[in-house]
Amino acid sequence: MVLKKKKEIQVDAFFLDHHQLEKLQRFSKAEEQNLASLLVHCAELRNGIQQIQCIKQMMPLVKQMDQNSAGDPMVKACLDVLGEMYFSLGAKNPLKKVLASSLNGLPGYLMVPAVQSFVCCLQEELKTTDVYLYRKVLDNLASCLEDFSLGRACIKNLFEEVLQFLQKLLLDIQEENRKNHGNRIVQTQLMHDLLIAIKVSMMLIQKLQENIQGSLWKHSESFVWQSMCSLLKSCTNFLMDATLLQTVQTTSGLAVILFTRAMYEPVEELPSLISGLLLGTVEHSGVPAWFVRNCGVLCTAELPGPGLLFLCHGALAMLDWKNGSMGENGEKLLLDIASVLLSLSSELKESSVATSLSRILVIWTNSALAALVSGSPDIKIKLNGNSDIIGKLLEYIYTHWDHPLDAIRHQTKLIFKNLLQIHQTTIAGSNGKSDPFFARLIKHLLSLDWHVKGKYASLGSLVECVGTESILQLDRTIPVQILDVMSDQSLAPYASDLLETMFTNHKARFTSSFQEGTWIDQWHNIWVSPLLVILCEGNHDQTTYIIDYYLPKLLKCNPDSLSYMIRILQASADANLGSCSTRGALGALMACLRTARAHGHLELSNIMSSGLVSTECIKQGLVHQHSQVCIDALGLLCETHRTTEIVSLEEMQLIQFFMMYNLNNQSPSVRQQIVSLLRKLFCRIQESSQVLYKLEQNKTKQELVEKSTKMPPLRILQQYKDFMSSVCARLFEVLFPGSSHPTRFCALSILESIAEIFSVPKGQAQVFQLDQEMDSARVQTLIQCFASTFEEVKILAFRLLMKLRDVALNLQGSENLDLLFQAAIDLSTSTKPYDCVTASYLLNFLVYHKELQHICLGKWLEHNSQLDENTSVSTVEKNTLAVIKLLLVNVEEEIFQAKKSLLQAAASFPMYGRVHCITGALQQLPFNNLTLVSEWKEIVTRLILMSYSLSAVVSPVVQSSSPEGLIPMDSDPESADRLQMILHEIQPQDTNDYFMQAKILKEHCKEESENLADQRPTKNTCLEMRGKDRQVCDVTAQMVLVCCWRSMKEVSLLLGTLCKLLPSQTTSEPSEGLITVEQVKNIGDYFKHHLLQSRHRGAFELAYAGFVQLTEMLSRCNSENLHKMPEHWLSCVLKEIKSCDPSSTLCATRRSAGIPFYIQALLASEPKKGKADLLKMAMKELISLAAPLNESLSVIPQVHALNILRALYRDTRLGENIMPYVADGIKASILGFMSPVWAVRNSSTLLFSALITRIFGVKRGKDENSKKNRMTGSEFFSRFPSLYPFLLKQLEVVTSTLNSETEELKIHPSLFLLLLILGRLYPSPMDGSHSALSIAPFVPFIIRCGHSPVYRCREMSGRALVPFLVATEVPHMALALLRGLPDSAAPGMRQNSVHGTLLQVFHLLQSYLESNQFVSLDFQQGLRDIITCVEAKLWLAKRLPLRTGRLQYF
Repeated sequence: MVLKKKKEIQVDAFFLDHHQLEKLQRFSKAEEQNLASLLVHCAELRNGIQQIQCIKQMMPLVKQMDQNSAGDPMVKACLDVLGEMYFSLGAKNPLKKVLASSLNGLPGYLMVPAVQSFVCCLQEELKTTDVYLYRKVLDNLASCLEDFSLGRACIKNLFEEVLQFLQKLLLDIQEENRKNHGNRIVQTQLMHDLLIAIKVSMMLIQKLQENIQGSLWKHSESFVWQSMCSLLKSCTNFLMDATLLQTVQTTSGLAVILFTRAMYEPVEELPSLISGLLLGTVEHSGVPAWFVRNCGVLCTAELPGPGLLFLCHGALAMLDWKNGSMGENGEKLLLDIASVLLSLSSELKESSVATSLSRILVIWTNSALAALVSGSPDIKIKLNGNSDIIGKLLEYIYTHWDHPLDAIRHQTKLIFKNLLQIHQTTIAGSNGKSDPFFARLIKHLLSLDWHVKGKYASLGSLVECVGTESILQLDRTIPVQILDVMSDQSLAPYASDLLETMFTNHKARFTSSFQEGTWIDQWHNIWVSPLLVILCEGNHDQTTYIIDYYLPKLLKCNPDSLSYMIRILQASADANLGSCSTRGALGALMACLRTARAHGHLELSNIMSSGLVSTECIKQGLVHQHSQVCIDALGLLCETHRTTEIVSLEEMQLIQFFMMYNLNNQSPSVRQQIVSLLRKLFCRIQESSQVLYKLEQNKTKQELVEKSTKMPPLRILQQYKDFMSSVCARLFEVLFPGSSHPTRFCALSILESIAEIFSVPKGQAQVFQLDQEMDSARVQTLIQCFASTFEEVKILAFRLLMKLRDVALNLQGSENLDLLFQAAIDLSTSTKPYDCVTASYLLNFLVYHKELQHICLGKWLEHNSQLDENTSVSTVEKNTLAVIKLLLVNVEEEIFQAKKSLLQAAASFPMYGRVHCITGALQQLPFNNLTLVSEWKEIVTRLILMSYSLSAVVSPVVQSSSPEGLIPMDSDPESADRLQMILHEIQPQDTNDYFMQAKILKEHCKEESENLADQRPTKNTCLEMRGKDRQVCDVTAQMVLVCCWRSMKEVSLLLGTLCKLLPSQTTSEPSEGLITVEQVKNIGDYFKHHLLQSRHRGAFELAYAGFVQLTEMLSRCNSENLHKMPEHWLSCVLKEIKSCDPSSTLCATRRSAGIPFYIQALLASEPKKGKADLLKMAMKELISLAAPLNESLSVIPQVHALNILRALYRDTRLGENIMPYVADGIKASILGFMSPVWAVRNSSTLLFSALITRIFGVKRGKDENSKKNRMTGSEFFSRFPSLYPFLLKQLEVVTSTLNSETEELKIHPSLFLLLLILGRLYPSPMDGSHSALSIAPFVPFIIRCGHSPVYRCREMSGRALVPFLVATEVPHMALALLRGLPDSAAPGMRQNSVHGTLLQVFHLLQSYLESNQFVSLDFQQGLRDIITCVEAKLWLAKRLPLRTGRLQYF
């Protein structure tokens, strides 16, 4: 509802130099305006928008000139200046486009002198030799070629010079890229320049083909031919260079085909040449020598996958597939491209390449459609739905329609849609509805489970081809089935899109076939009646998603259905009020009305005045026991189609009624919805009030408003003001001390919305202002919210006070200000962790007070009078600097005391609170606009040194091999003596010497005891102490540990914040930066040290948070030294992991402690659009360590590698970049499970669990066997083809260890993992004969696993067998398994084998019956045979022998 403000366009103005101005002023006339004076005036303007308006006045002046003015020196001078101006403007400057548009209107007689002027300017541009200035020339060339007739004429005159320039430019960039290998910043810039250069070269050939037509230039001696050969050779090299950006390779593929097409003769043989290149069948003897010289690398037998892919893209995009211009060779090439692309789909698994492949397949289908229009009968047969090519494309669709990448899913949908059109084109003239291909597709798609997302889009495309009725004839319950699916949010959007396609198509058929009104009842029965039943009785999630996704689309399709819904629901609303779990008819009515009003299908005033819905009915909804009904009733009042609709008095009264009962809702989602809806209401009040103010000034329109609202605008505005005042009063009323968190959250969030919405620029009439409602009591109420234990409440209160800070600070007297500041300082050293958060927000609020230094800080710090004299320094900067100095002085003193006694520090003055306040103060400072740079540099240096000192004090605890224990808890001398003995015993096993401090502790406590013995009895000495002395001796292990790890946390976050100051230095002199490069390097070394050595999870997790801030800054940094630091750190840590050095301090227990976090931070900060070189390097090393070929190596590197891999596979920031390594991870985890070392097996188990989640998704239900976390066998092996031979081999090894002839319990370690993976697969009716990987070899091994003596293995083998059989083979396999059971008791019969076989038969039949397969005559016959066979084996059920107390399962 809230209208977005239009973004202001920024236009950089141009300037003319002294020489240009002098030239124009020579011809300008003061008494009349001519072209020269207009340009002078334009140059004097300093606003780009005004210059645009001025340039637009140029053409009318030019058109007033006569033809004789072509030789006028004034015109020549103006054209020269315009040319220089055009080529000096940036490519994205709107002035350049406006100038080009104006010059396109030049009269013909001025074109010659204009071209001459522009040619001179372009010649100067082409003389550029600096590689880093090439981009400007390229941008100018591209601008000239794009819709600029003068520019094209200019390039046409300089065609050879431009070709020569581009030829040299490509070679220069290639050489510069080679010189800067490893410098990613420079290389990225060069790659983008190279991309533009290739595009400009292509534009030059495409748009100026008349320059290279004919046969003259095709002589090998001609300059143009040699330049073209050079361009072709360079683009071929770029195409095959895997180190370049993928976009460069893709564009090079386009360029290679384009240049070859322009140069190759005869053109009719070009498709054959490209087919040979793609299939690897080119013979040098049949190819022109010039092609072999320049593109010889393409003529090799095997091209790399990406190069082949981009060559296919070039052929599809650059050749003309329409009108059959390429003949039979073109048709053959089209089919060859399809086969190559489909073969590449099983090889190229990197996410970016896989996305490109799916996009290229879409282009192929579009090209096929174009070729079919005028193609031969043969191509129509080969592209028919029953052809092999289409079958393989369908196989690709079935394995990619649920791909994790959204782009691939979208492209797959387009491929399927185009395939249907291709088939329709091949059968043009016949009835598509009865076509067997469509019928087969519909049957297969309907037999799929509804959890398959690809099913919805595919069915939607089929509906567009065959109509909704064809689908409903097979199953009338499909609408209900789809609505049932909508309880799952991940499926709801897909389901609603399919339903929309179906009911829209259905309505269109009805309206075209029947008379108006005769079909609506039937349509309602199919699409509306099931909806109303679910809205009344459905569960919460299902009804919510149906209202959000389905209902608006249904009302948009047929708004008249609303009256039908209201009539049905109103009839039962009184009887069916709903409950806490169901909406009932009342809730359904509220939902329908809310949706209809929000989308403009009804006016609330109309239905209330007509009696359709009463005020009492809405009140019932506002206080309904089902929270979503309350929200829908509130939405009915707040949401409207027009944001300026006037809020009626009844609506305001109902809102006040709602707020009386619903501000303390316990559900976070409901609270968020309440705030969101009320925000929409306030926006309506604000925007409608502006309309009313304008109408008040317009008496004519005012009368119209009075007629419609029966009330003058001023009275409505007064109602608005009274309503908002009462709302604010109610909200402040519920913010009393001790109010619940939900109430405070709602009240503060709503108040923040009010403050934000009703803050309008001065001078504009405002119906309400929150700051006018504020008084000292209300400000105090907001400040008291800082004391809440919920940080969410603190944040909301702080943001609201910031919006009202002028009035809030003015209401603070000096005495109250002093008390607040003293409270903040005291809280910053509290032992309660949430107190320091309160202190931070309080200080961040107080620093905006102008008198803070005089009132509060004067008694703490020495006053600096120079700061007062410097009026350019902002209040916030001065106060923040003073507060940080105060906190820093205090924390430095406390660190000094903590070095003497960490126990005393933990009990009396934990230092983390001060550091937290410093970090909070720094985060709200505008570092790009600081005045006191020298003072801040000094503070930053002190903060870094303080951080190191604090870390040195607390790090021995968190780096201990057992940080959670072995901390002195007893303070009496006897306990200290015992502890001293224990610590001496463990000392050799632990590298840190912190526990030697126990001696000091003992002596300290002994002195305390001796001093107190003179005053009190020695009994219960520690309990009788007072003040700090008591805290020193009464400290617990938990207090010490909390103090230490929280201190490490705050130090890490502070250092991470300080690292962000570095970018301010990159654009200025080094002396002006707040932090130096050397300091950043030292901070990086600090993080490295603590992440790799901390044992306490809280410490290294939060050190990781600070380290991430550092690595993200380094990845964006322009300094080459800093930019390469992550790569250096990664190499060093991988080398240390690999070295197995006994002296290494890396933690091999605790899942490698902070090592995975350290490597995660380094890899996740890599630029997302880069080549992910660090990830590739790390994964290569880690996988080689996780699955070592040499078993004699130390297991510690293997454990580290497995733990790090687990963290990387779980990291969502790595996204699809990690997927190519999933198969190797599975191999490493399965092989590691067979290790004799427990640590390796444990880490392998954790890695395997992470990989299962990464492959099959996060488990979202309690059902272990839910198909939501599974995939089809063909999809699994298509995405991870290397797992096919590995799993098959491992399964063969596993089954060879199963001895079913004896009762020996011998289980292979990896049996469970293999069955767990295979059991996660399921069969798909879409599985066909086009899959490259046959899954039949798995079947005998899985059957053999069913003979295991372990029950769990037999059960899992039964599930694992299912996905490896096509549905039509299930009856045959079930019968074969049953026939394998013994007919009578035999000496060699094993009950485990019988039981395993029966389980396999059970799961096969269950899966078949659940798969929605249509029962065929073959299955009925197979079922009869199965029943007959089961009857023959019933004797097994009558025999349950017991042996040694163990039940033998059958």
